[in-house]
Amino acid sequence: MTHYKKTLKLVAISLALAAGQAWAHGNVTPQAVDTKGLSDLGDEWLDTNPYREGHPEYDTAVTIGASAYNQNCAACHGLDGISGGINPDLRYLETGDYGDEWYKERVVNGAVRDGRVYMPKMADFLSQEALWAIRAWLETVAIEQ
Repeated sequence: MTHYKKTLKLVAISLALAAGQAWAHGNVTPQAVDTKGLSDLGDEWLDTNPYREGHPEYDTAVTIGASAYNQNCAACHGLDGISGGINPDLRYLETGDYGDEWYKERVVNGAVRDGRVYMPKMADFLSQEALWAIRAWLETVAIEQ
């Protein structure tokens, strides 16, 4: 009987851990982002963020980006870009054009390793305007390395 109880206990713990992993990132279904106030960037992806400080729509982009991040990214990457350790802490994403290259690669192509989707292709769900606005906001919380 003791062996049976130990086995049952191990199964229960395993199921609890698996359930915790399944729900760890919360609901990651992309949410629509209202980009009213931002100019249409077109269908062809830009190589660099057009909403850098100094751009006439910068403040609007940062406001939209903060909201869009909280709706679509925070479940996996943490509130205010502060990761809990599972996914990259986006505050450390390099600012400027090089960081834009990495960011664009991830949001357009997602991240898949060994056939497992670690990040969906967010560009399939959110507009270029919304995703560059998120990038503009991320630069406001960036930590210099």
